[in-house]
Amino acid sequence: MTIIYKLAYWAGMIAQAVIRFPYQKTAKASVKTEQHVSLTENILLVLLTVVAGVIPLIYSLTHWLDFANYRLPTWLGFCGLLVLTSSLFVFWRAHFDLKTNWSPSLEIRADHALVTDGIYRLIRHPMYLSQLLWAIAQILLMQNWLAGPLNLLFFILFYFLRSRAEEKMMLDRFGDQYRTYMQTTGGIIPKRML
Repeated sequence: MTIIYKLAYWAGMIAQAVIRFPYQKTAKASVKTEQHVSLTENILLVLLTVVAGVIPLIYSLTHWLDFANYRLPTWLGFCGLLVLTSSLFVFWRAHFDLKTNWSPSLEIRADHALVTDGIYRLIRHPMYLSQLLWAIAQILLMQNWLAGPLNLLFFILFYFLRSRAEEKMMLDRFGDQYRTYMQTTGGIIPKRML
């Protein structure tokens, strides 16, 4: 079963790239009025790339990390497939709802709008929710102590650092409109359902 889990993981990576591609093109072409990227954030992004991409690739293609393997019951692997699918849906929905407001880093554009519809009616950070779900799926699919859980550890650190900076940037840009929005929505867990 581990080969199926590995293939599903990499199919998910390809799906993420396909979902994001058109939004990256738009983001590059837009005029930015603000950009906030710290050295700490850049270091964490590199580490996330290593633990979500490089180490799982080594695990998938070689036997070098076999010493750190663990085995979960088959049903947990299938749960991993469901969580991965949920992650991809939230990832797609976040991009779809943001449209031209999406950016790869903390950026404000000249025509930036506060998005509060779609999935953003429920949570302010669906992109981070999708990455949290991805990290959980990775633990269930990449059954190796190095290729699995490390992403979750680094993601948690990244989330707390980046979401605080993002909230500050949005408050500076949208003021009371964003404050009101924060009162009615959760960060990655909804305060209310539809």
